[in-house]
Formats: sequence, structure tokens, C-alpha cells
Amino acid sequence: MHPIRWYKALAKPMRSALVLGVVLATLASACLVQLGVLQLVEGARTAQAATRARTVQVTLGAKRGRIMDANGVVLAQSVERYTIVGNPEAAQDFTPLDCTPRTQDYCQQLDGKPLKTTGVAAVAQLLAPLLDMSAAEIGGKLAGTGQYAVLKKDVTPEVKRKISALHLGGIVYGELSDERVYSNGSLLGVFLGGVDDEGKGVAGVEQLENKALTGTDGYEVYQQGNGGEEIPGTMTDSKPAVNGADVQLTIDRDVQWRVEQILKQSKEKYKAGWGIAVVQNVRNGQIVALADTDEIKAGSDEAKLNVARAVNETFEPGSIGKVFTMSGVIQEGLHTMGDKFTVPSTLTLDGQKYKDSFEHGDEHWTMAGILEQSSNIGTILASENLSDDKRYDYLRRFGIGQPTGLGLPGESQGLLAQASQWDGRTRNTVLFGQGYTVNALQLTNAVSVIANNGVRKPQSIIKAVVGPDGRTRETTTGDSTRVIDEAVSKQVLNAMESVSEHYASQGFAGVDGYRVASKSGTAEVAGADGKLSSLISDYSGIIPADDPRFVITVILKDPEGAYGGLTAGPVFAEIGKFLMQKYEVPNSQPRKDAIPVEW
Repeated sequence: MHPIRWYKALAKPMRSALVLGVVLATLASACLVQLGVLQLVEGARTAQAATRARTVQVTLGAKRGRIMDANGVVLAQSVERYTIVGNPEAAQDFTPLDCTPRTQDYCQQLDGKPLKTTGVAAVAQLLAPLLDMSAAEIGGKLAGTGQYAVLKKDVTPEVKRKISALHLGGIVYGELSDERVYSNGSLLGVFLGGVDDEGKGVAGVEQLENKALTGTDGYEVYQQGNGGEEIPGTMTDSKPAVNGADVQLTIDRDVQWRVEQILKQSKEKYKAGWGIAVVQNVRNGQIVALADTDEIKAGSDEAKLNVARAVNETFEPGSIGKVFTMSGVIQEGLHTMGDKFTVPSTLTLDGQKYKDSFEHGDEHWTMAGILEQSSNIGTILASENLSDDKRYDYLRRFGIGQPTGLGLPGESQGLLAQASQWDGRTRNTVLFGQGYTVNALQLTNAVSVIANNGVRKPQSIIKAVVGPDGRTRETTTGDSTRVIDEAVSKQVLNAMESVSEHYASQGFAGVDGYRVASKSGTAEVAGADGKLSSLISDYSGIIPADDPRFVITVILKDPEGAYGGLTAGPVFAEIGKFLMQKYEVPNSQPRKDAIPVEW
């Protein structure tokens, strides 16, 4: 072949090969560039995206503070619990690993034997005995879609550790939570109240002190592995949780327990509808016991929906109200406890007829005797010159018709109408405790005025708040208020002691070895039929009368025996006896200054 033709024939394939080479080289260069981009740019982005996907912010839950009694006995606390969560999608793909010497640290078996099932059935079989649930129930929760299913709440740490030992990471895990535990059942049940599903106080002390009891959650930011576990060394930020403060009550658990027992026994003995008792420390206004006969467990739904009777139940105090009336009469200089009266059994005044609780002739009683005999007629006669405004004013001074200041949820402050709203009968019935209402706490504090030399001290139910740092903050209360002069209170106390001696002489309400100053009451109240078909019998007393330590108030609804001194009085005596023994109070000295009750 001619050289030129041969060259031309060869040149064409060479040009094609050269073009192909250039194309291939270009493609290779593009691939190298793209590879470089992926490695240098996109690789970093991909790594960052993966890190972000693995990075989680986990909440560190703060523990709710404890509620304790006056002596530090725990009444309510939050304990460590776990919510066991399953991943349905992962469970459905689960294949158990047989246990061999090589796999024994991460295998699964049931009662020492290999599992014969896979998937959800196998997971359910492993969990059922630990969660005290049926395999069918667990299987039903894991049979759905998604990656999150709550299997059981409030699981103890011990059970959670056993579940972790099943090596089901990524399939089943525990989320830390708290459970509110009340260690004394129905003791102080409604008064303590309860918390909702979010751990917020919604009733009782839990609601009253929710702000103090509630802590501040913290958090941790770290990367987690496929099983949800923290990858060591990846934590980038954290803030510790701050637990809630502990709240210490003025209530003495032992006294509360005993008072509740006495009340329950008395309810049965007198066949009463219900009973209430309050014990108050005279010297500082602290409530030592706050009891009723409702047996409701703290933290229960019923406890969250109700209010303690001592806080919410209101009633006419009956003849205990004569204590406040006579205090006003003496304070205004109208009479003294030694003044003499001739008291008939009935009295008609301004067209209204009044009578005593028992028939009698014209009796020669001093004002102290009028209180001892609980005479309505005598009280009206002694108060003849006490104006309506003054009658109202002294009731207000004793705290009637006003909140206790305790701030307890659901507290009723009772009812006391203005004097200008009283009709011709009410203006006199208020003198002997009818025509207005009180709750048990109000009545107790009103009687405490006589024990406190005429001073009304603010009541308290919270003794202290102890912060998570261990610092104790004593609670502050309002100012004390002088209601009557000391000399006046001593006259009234003297007459109240004669009341106690009167009942003790009949075998009711006495406490051996101790002087007591008290007053009983009985009042008609509306029954289920809406008519005045029910009775309230109450008794409030100061013990010891010669050196006041406690005021005890007892209220019974519809007891057999009716009169407060004959029903609530003996309950008072049982509580008083216990208090004197518990606190080792010295016996009283003999009484030598009794104001005459007759003339």
C-alpha cells in the first residue's frame, strides 16, 4: 500500500482513539473532582448530619420535694421509677441469640432454655414475668407501627435492671420518672391531697406548697448509639436538675394517728354521720392534728377531688358562741362573771320567744353560772346593753367570718352577715352561737384567744421549708391581735373551767389529774331533706386550764345523745388524756379561785 494511503488509513482510528481518550480523561477528571468534593465537602456535611442525628438533649427530671411531719417523719415523697418503653418495629424484627460460652454476655433465654419464637412473641415472653403482665398484653402493644410504645409505668429500679439484663437494647428501654408515694395510706389523706400525671400538686398541701415542692429540670446533650445508650466522651452540654424543697408540717404524725383512731371509734360508738377534731398548740398557733373520719388515701383520685372536712365543713357553733359574747360583755364593762341574774326558762322579746335547752324555774345564777348551765336566756339578759354593732364586732375580732390565713385549698370561711342585715331574732340568736357558721379551724383559734390571755395568734400548718441546699426557711405568719384584755380572758377562762367541772362531775369530759376549761355546743343544721333535721354537737376545750398548752375541738354530726357535752365531750377527754401523756405535761394544781356560779 502506498505510504500516504496507509497513513491516512491509520490516522482515522488514531483520531477516534485520541478523542475517546480525551473523553475518558475528562470523565475521569470529573469523577476525581466529584470524589474530592464528596470527601472534602460533602463528607464533612454528611458526618455533621450523622452527628446531629445521633445528638440528643435528654431531660434530667428534678425530684419533687418531700412532705414531712413536725418531727421529720416522711408523709409523701417521690421515688425513682421507670417507664418501660418498647420499639414495635425493632421488636418485630427481633431474633433471639442462643446462649453459648461466647455469647453468654449478650444472649437471650427463658428459664435457662432457648426461646422457640422470634419477633414480638419472643420479646413479650421475655418481659411478661418481669412486668407482671401477660405476654398477650405486651404483644398487643408491640404489634403496632412506629418506634415508641409505653409498656408499663412506675417500674422499680430493680425490675428495670432485670430488663436491662435481657440485652434488648434498641428494642426495650426505661425512661426515668418519679412516683409520688404516700407512706401512711389514709392518714391525713385528703389534707395531703395529690398530684396529677405531670407531677403538679392539684389538691391539699401538694397544691398549697406546689411552688416550693416543684424542682427545676436539668438536661444533658450527647450522642447516643443505636440502642439509645450514651456514647462515651460525646457530652457537649449539661445542666444539673435542682430538686424541689422539702415541706415540714406542724402536724405530729403520732398525734394525728391517735386522734383519727379516737374519732373513728367515737363515730361508731355514737353512730355519728362523721366527726372532726383539731388540736392546736396554744403557745404558737401551730396545728398539731387535723383529723376527720373520712378514710381516703392520700394521692388517690378521691383525695384530689375533695377537701378535708376541718377545712371545708361549716356549721353553727351553738353554745360555744356564748364564750365570745360574754367576752365582749365583760370587755365593754357591762358585767363581770360574778354579776348576779335571775334567769327564767323562757323569754319573749320583741315578739320573739326564746327558751333554754331544759325547763327550769327562776334560777339565781351569776354570769359564770349562766355559762356553766349554758343558758340562752341568761346570755340574752347579760347582753341586753351590748349593741348589734358590738355583737358583730366581737365575733369578727375572734376571727368569725374571716379566712384562717392558712391559705388551704377549698377552705370555707363560714358566714357572718353584717349586723345591719340581722332580723329581730338573729340579733339575739348570734349571742348563743346560732345565725352564723364557722369551720373547725376557725372555732379552735377563737377559743385559743381565751387560752392566750386575750390575744388571737395566727394559725400555721407549715412549720418550715427546707431547700435542696439544706437551708431551712421558717415560715412566717401574720401578726398577733389583742381581742380582749388579759383580765377579761381570765374571767372567761375561770367560768369555762366551771363548765368542765360540771360535765366531769357527771362522768363526762374530765381528764384525771388535769384542770380543763371548755364549752359545749349543740346546733340544728339542715339535713338531707333540706330541713333543720340534723344536729351538730361540738366541744372545744383548753388543757391544762392552769397552764394552757392545747386547744382541742371536736365536732360530731347527728350523734346519738345529741348534746355536745355528752358526745363530743368524752371524745375531747380521750384526746386530752393522750396529749398529756405523750408530752409528759405535769399534773395541775388544785383550783382555788372559782367564781361562784350561784347566788
